[in-house]
Amino acid sequence: MPRVTVTGFLICRSLEEADRAASLLPEHTRLTRAEAGCLRFEVFRSMSDPCRFAVHQIFASPEDYDAHRERTRASVWAKGTKGIIRELRISEQ
Repeated sequence: MPRVTVTGFLICRSLEEADRAASLLPEHTRLTRAEAGCLRFEVFRSMSDPCRFAVHQIFASPEDYDAHRERTRASVWAKGTKGIIRELRISEQ
């Protein structure tokens, strides 16, 4: 079964928006890493551009990734980061 890899960026429009995302990130990370099939979940805020976050995620299967997306759909993270630009590449390997 192929793994799902997600890489890319979250791009905030303001420092306020970026700070809000950063404040929500620890709990979102904790919950995601506890999900079945989450093999890697890393989001890093850029030091050179604090409105930009690098994303690297790996899920064991497409089903695990789908479950992650379903869980987060109504989460505090989703509500708090609504509208933030996501430039993500999703691949199965």
